[in-house]
Amino acid sequence: MTENLVNMAEDVVSLVQQPEVTATIADVTASSAQALFTANNVWMMLATALVFIMHLGFAGVEAGFGQSKNTVNILFKNTITPIIGLLTYCFVGFNLMYPGDFNFIEGFLGFSGFGIGYDPIMSGASINYAGGGYTYWTDFLFQAMFAATAATIVSGAIAERVKISGYMIFTLIYVGLVYPFLGSWKWGGGWLDTLGFYDFAGSTLVHSVGGWGALAGIIVIGPRLGKYVNGKVIDKPGASIPLAVIGVFLLWLGWFGFNGGSVLSGDPDAVSYVLVTTSLAACTGGLLGFFTAYLVFKRMDFGMVLNGILAGLVGITAGADVVSINAALLIGAVAGVLVVFSAILLDKLHLDDVVGAVSVHLTGGIWGTLAVGLFSINPEHTLLNQFYGVLAYGAVSFPVAFIIFFALKKTIGIRVSEQHEAEGLDSHEHGIRGYTIIYDD
Repeated sequence: MTENLVNMAEDVVSLVQQPEVTATIADVTASSAQALFTANNVWMMLATALVFIMHLGFAGVEAGFGQSKNTVNILFKNTITPIIGLLTYCFVGFNLMYPGDFNFIEGFLGFSGFGIGYDPIMSGASINYAGGGYTYWTDFLFQAMFAATAATIVSGAIAERVKISGYMIFTLIYVGLVYPFLGSWKWGGGWLDTLGFYDFAGSTLVHSVGGWGALAGIIVIGPRLGKYVNGKVIDKPGASIPLAVIGVFLLWLGWFGFNGGSVLSGDPDAVSYVLVTTSLAACTGGLLGFFTAYLVFKRMDFGMVLNGILAGLVGITAGADVVSINAALLIGAVAGVLVVFSAILLDKLHLDDVVGAVSVHLTGGIWGTLAVGLFSINPEHTLLNQFYGVLAYGAVSFPVAFIIFFALKKTIGIRVSEQHEAEGLDSHEHGIRGYTIIYDD
């Protein structure tokens, strides 16, 4: 009996060792790897498309909260932003953010050349580019969408009084150079990555960097005419609350790609979990934004519900993959509270933020990044390391953005004339209006 089993085993081994059988096994293995690679890349391309649609969400929020006389101007900025973002990221940003071994100052500054290359697809090595997660091209486009998002955050804060020319120059510099340089510190394998700083999808790298730029912009440019009079905050009604709501829900949808795509593969468990923590944080953010605003303002402030949702999304972005469900609920809830008090503080300081971008993206981003140090299941993600990251990005983002805005103010000018601001930027800057009522005779 034993001898028969040994003989059978030897026969099986001999069969497997036959060249044609070995080739078949190799073909099956390669085919399976290719199928997994294709599935991963399809998800990453879908995630890229979802992040792209966030630009429409930002446009909706900004145009909805802005005044009707500035609608075309707002939509123009939100259209030109991804155009500038993708082109600058192609020419210089991608290789500045991911320099590989091309470092001038190890861990701090690197650059692997202008433009994007062809080698990964021409050599047939795409499947080996990122461990079978996605292609070189998908990597570029996914990251380029993130880059453009940072500038869009600034757009909403400084709306209704900024010159298009000044905004475009700022975006060109901030997205093309500043954002990818800072991003290389963590996502490009730089010194903060070595330190142990963690930011899964960009609470700091995207949202706080954009938020610091927005804060610098509203300081340099100043508030809109008539916003603060005799110590009182004068409300400037938005053009379309329905449009703002549509924008928020488009952003929530886009966050499925923003956070879900940051898994960097189609891993079903990881992606599913990230989408759950992301959505739950959005829910508690909106709920606590509502409750907090009601206690403070004694009214059901719908704007704070919407910004509470966005603050919850920003807050969970840094640790969506490493915090528990209960922690995600808490992170979103705290973000919803903070966004209300942050908005109140800005108004007390006469810092005019049209859409609440600083409160949502900077305040929410700082909180979410620090929350990783409090709630991450990974003991290496310490609060001290997270604090170092927040401090480092703030120490560079804000002063650089301030210098860019100040230089523009002193050279070409950054603000439109009082007449244009009072009468609306649509007619003066673009020659058309966003909303036109035609009465039939």
